[in-house]
Amino acid sequence: MAYQTISPYTNETIKTYDFSDQADIEKALSTGHELYKKWRNGPLDQRIDILHKIASLFREREDELATIAVKDMGKLFKEAKGEVELCALIADYFADHGAEMLKPTTLKTIATGEAEVLKHSTGVIFAVEPWNFPYYQIMRVFAPNFIVGNPMVLKGPSNTPGSSDVFGKIVLEAGAPEGSFTNLFLNYDQASAIVADPRVQGVALTGSERGGRAIAKAAGENLKKNTMELGGTDAFIVLDDTDIDQVADIAWRTRLYNAGQVCTSSKRFIVADSLYDEFLTRLKDKFAAVKAGDPMDASTTLAPMNSKRAKEKLQQQVDDAIKAGATLYYGNEPIDLPGQFFQPTILTDISKGNPAYSTEMFGPVASVYKVHSDQEAIDLANDSHYGLGGIVFSGDPDRGAKVASQIETGMVFVNNFMSSLPELPFGGVKASGYGREMSQLGIMAFVNEELIVKAQKPDLSNPAGGLVAL
Repeated sequence: MAYQTISPYTNETIKTYDFSDQADIEKALSTGHELYKKWRNGPLDQRIDILHKIASLFREREDELATIAVKDMGKLFKEAKGEVELCALIADYFADHGAEMLKPTTLKTIATGEAEVLKHSTGVIFAVEPWNFPYYQIMRVFAPNFIVGNPMVLKGPSNTPGSSDVFGKIVLEAGAPEGSFTNLFLNYDQASAIVADPRVQGVALTGSERGGRAIAKAAGENLKKNTMELGGTDAFIVLDDTDIDQVADIAWRTRLYNAGQVCTSSKRFIVADSLYDEFLTRLKDKFAAVKAGDPMDASTTLAPMNSKRAKEKLQQQVDDAIKAGATLYYGNEPIDLPGQFFQPTILTDISKGNPAYSTEMFGPVASVYKVHSDQEAIDLANDSHYGLGGIVFSGDPDRGAKVASQIETGMVFVNNFMSSLPELPFGGVKASGYGREMSQLGIMAFVNEELIVKAQKPDLSNPAGGLVAL
């Protein structure tokens, strides 16, 4: 597929980008590898300053960057501005805290001498990132690895090339050395070859389960460490003591933000029977009140989906769900606008045999389930091969947290929005992937934790009882 910016609002082809050739790939890898060798044992001071400068440039050029993202994938301008600010927060966070996170760790040991673990960079990181947050997805891999000293090569999505391109330009403008970050427009064969290259020491992917399996297979065959952040069918659990006014004002936002195209969107609403009917009525009212239109217009509250292909896939999923017995409670009507708009839709009465029960719907479609106990809610939430995020609402935060702790997922928020912040680890379990990004956990994803044991002279008595011979 060609790398093109096609406006999801006007359907206009704005710009087409040429594929990178072998010379581009070789330059990216060789320059990145040489930079890694310079960085490995050097000070972090310069990288800290550069990362702060990157944050400043994101803030200074917020409107420009947000406009590019809107043209690329159609998100609301105000949401795009929020994404740009989040990128600046991430860059500043790792600039402020990276050095402390990477300090050596002293170990207590019965071995002779002093033991410590050093944190070294490992080499070039190859990132394969999606379109739904075209800056944030890149920044959450780039910023921690830049501080660590791992140069990054990016294969960005084919439909948001403008965002990937300008990200690279900002990194250079901030004074980062050539090779720190290289954006390439790659096909899948080229991507596989990069994974196999010995100069690449780690692979980070955010994307579909199918894409994750392909890249993880290539990484495994070449013994490359990798992190995978894949899809999700996140549960939004409403317990019977929940304030319905509070939850009604949040539930619709968690599903329609970014036109519902978020891995951690609430996709399955699991509601206590005593609140089920009222919840459905409130959700329908909120869905019906959104305004589709120009994503650059501040009055617009529903953005188009990212592409014609994505809209058609979602429509087929809804049609298949209804055909298999789901009830169409609201929506699924065409929107009389030229862009790739999809009317917010609510499905109920979804049986376990329905494809909608287990399939991720990446768009503004909510599935709502009725349950009769906390345990039934937990069991339903866990009856998924995904496990990325989740939300629990309860009048008693401790009760909500107790339920949350029993959900098989990487992240759960109680009585609050699902949010992504640099100090919070991000990632899932089961088919939602493995590994964590951001926070102390994320910065260590591609670090060589090297053990150094320093003795003044050999201890021939060997207090470890001969275990050293192992």
